Amino acid sequence: MKYITKKVMKVKLHPMQYLVLFYFLAMIIAAIFFYLPVTHQEGAQVTFIDALFTAVSAVSVTGLTVLPIHETFNTVGIVGLLIFLQIGGIGIMTLSTFVWLLSKKRIGLRERQLIMTDQNRTELSGMVNSIRNILFIFISVELIGTVLLALLFLPYYPSIWDAFYHGLFVAVSATTNGGFDLTGDSLIKFQDNYFVQMIVMILIITGSIGFPVLIEVKGYFLSKNKKKYRFSLYTKLTTSIFFLLIIGGAIGIGFMEWNEAFQGKAWHEIIFYSLFHSVSTRSGGMTTMNITLFSQVTLLLLSFLMFIGASPSSVGGGIRTTTFALNLLYVYHFARGNKEVRIFKREVMQEDLNKSVAVTMMGIFICTISLLVLAYKEPFSLYQIIFEMMSAFGTAGLSVGIVEEFSETSKVILMVLMFIGRIGILPTLYLLGRRKEHTKTPYRYPKEKIIIG
Repeated sequence: MKYITKKVMKVKLHPMQYLVLFYFLAMIIAAIFFYLPVTHQEGAQVTFIDALFTAVSAVSVTGLTVLPIHETFNTVGIVGLLIFLQIGGIGIMTLSTFVWLLSKKRIGLRERQLIMTDQNRTELSGMVNSIRNILFIFISVELIGTVLLALLFLPYYPSIWDAFYHGLFVAVSATTNGGFDLTGDSLIKFQDNYFVQMIVMILIITGSIGFPVLIEVKGYFLSKNKKKYRFSLYTKLTTSIFFLLIIGGAIGIGFMEWNEAFQGKAWHEIIFYSLFHSVSTRSGGMTTMNITLFSQVTLLLLSFLMFIGASPSSVGGGIRTTTFALNLLYVYHFARGNKEVRIFKREVMQEDLNKSVAVTMMGIFICTISLLVLAYKEPFSLYQIIFEMMSAFGTAGLSVGIVEEFSETSKVILMVLMFIGRIGILPTLYLLGRRKEHTKTPYRYPKEKIIIG
């Protein structure tokens, strides 16, 4: 027995495998917390599977829930929910680094590797400074959002404390892209308040556009010579595709619902309904209208946007925006007969193209298998099941109201999808084995062409 223990202790995990383990433990701790009666309102009944579902949804900052949050949890439970949203949104290693910095603990190579993995970065240099920037930007945005929303919420709530309480929760939920709400109606009561919607959209974009983008934007504004400041290819690419998807999604929603859910609406109402749901669908999970009023075609469009998800190194899930962009670029350059993929006067590395294909194919495979099982287990229509499934995978949190009726098996599948959506597909691939980077085999086989297409 002692020999086996020593062998286990000597096992060295890859940083991504450590990261997966940390998030798994965080979800278990959160499940135990939400299962404790001290977090429940009087008379509320919570099974462990529902507590676990809420925990996974919180740490993965998804927002899907099988329990009415406002009727189930008391103030202790809500505060705990906010804490777990922060852990999932900012990242476990980011918060751990903050604690290490406060305690003046030396951050070694192993810790830096874990931070790099948690933030989906490729270089160790400057990681601690990046963490400081992420924390500063993230917390500052949440505080500013809280104050602005609290002021705008004053006419809607009986006291300043209630307005601040709801403002804080919405600000954290929007910035972390958690999508939870305390009313049961998301932001429907603010469907005519465009100032609230604009602030929430800005908060959602801040959380989902990617931490490296925020850091570079901060560096640009602090730069003395803005004309010579150079944004990285990552920032240019992810920002371009991010806002193109928002604009394209808004146009698609508006066009398809013009004579459906938006019939009889004023032009400005249509613009804000379309724009808000295009922004929120990709990861935010908030809504200003009952989305069950949307047509099946629109719900499928939203499902596609949730599959793409947010940007890498952000709080969102899905295959990520840069993955989608590289797939499009590869097809475009292949159709033109180009051997290299170029964008913004830079050439994309072959390794990144390989990763984008692997992530996309793995995402399609995971969602296909999940869809088959869910369709077999649940009596709902296919488009409803696809919507709930993509909402979990993209950590969006939008729902057409059927997840509460799912069987325990289906809930487990959604939890797995939320978990994969939060940690990312690449770390999921690492779970299949200890992949070694840049491994060179001592021999090569003869190459041979295969007929394609």
